[in-house]
Amino acid sequence: MIQNLVRPNIRRLTPYSSARSEFKGKAEVFLDANESPYETGYNRYPDPLQWKLKQAISTLKGIAPEHIFLGNGSDEAIDLLLRIFCEPGADHIITLPPTYGMYRVSADISNVSVKEIPLRPGSFQPDVEAVLAEADAHSKLLFICSPNNPTGNSIRPGLIRELTKGFPGIVVVDEAYIDFSAQESAIHLLPEYPNLVVLQTFSKAWGMAGIRLGMAFASEEIIGYFNKVKPPYNINQLTQEAALKALDKQEAQEAQVKQLLGQRTLLQQYLGGLPFAERIYPSDANFLLVKVEDPTGIYNYLVDRGIIVRDRSRVTLCEGCLRITVGTPEENERLFRALVEFE
Repeated sequence: MIQNLVRPNIRRLTPYSSARSEFKGKAEVFLDANESPYETGYNRYPDPLQWKLKQAISTLKGIAPEHIFLGNGSDEAIDLLLRIFCEPGADHIITLPPTYGMYRVSADISNVSVKEIPLRPGSFQPDVEAVLAEADAHSKLLFICSPNNPTGNSIRPGLIRELTKGFPGIVVVDEAYIDFSAQESAIHLLPEYPNLVVLQTFSKAWGMAGIRLGMAFASEEIIGYFNKVKPPYNINQLTQEAALKALDKQEAQEAQVKQLLGQRTLLQQYLGGLPFAERIYPSDANFLLVKVEDPTGIYNYLVDRGIIVRDRSRVTLCEGCLRITVGTPEENERLFRALVEFE
């Protein structure tokens, strides 16, 4: 089934063969890759398939390394999915707005059209019947962001199952914020659904946005296509080392997530007491979507005080809303004091 969804030119593609990918075994003298022989700590190319890092992630996530792809942020995985499965000018993707904007940007870059099926107002859950009714043989990718950005809610597991079972193409569940949610990751559904891809990232709960490292979990067949299309050394050595160090500090990461969840609850309470806050939407992420009376005025007011939030008031179903990231206790207190003085 998966092979039939892949673009014919990608099926035929002979991938670039790097020096390190060709070599198997143990060596002491490397004269194969035209590198500098002078030791700097980084004079050699990194492992093109990042096996040491994948093994560490495998232990954490409970999934075999062969089911893991690592990208330059989740954005690389999104871009490669479009390259692998979508024929420019012919195929399309389906998104569920309001949602992460890079799905459309990546599609536009690849000359792939986008069909939008808005989430249900209020609940921000997908209309399964509408999505499946719109899908056809050219519907190659369905993007489901859960917890969703910018609304913060998780998509109900039963709906994810229905969509994955009924969709004719690849279903991509983007779990950038999963570490802040009590809901189980869709990774456990991979053995059941060969057309499922799950995205996660080191940018949010791991506090490593600066190293640009995203993860994709999928069948070995789909991971094989990722590895076929990706640049030969897409994850540099510095990023691999930084991620391994972060994974060695899992207790510290869990403590930070716990603190952020506590601060999220406090921030919900603070904002709920403000006279101009009309609604604080439930959140399974590290941010809150807040409907206010004057979003543009409040946004500009905060900017003048050196505090930056995100104005989402022009986004479908988010009219009148600001998206506010949960900060440190000190940052949240500064935000609240500024908002109390807003007139």
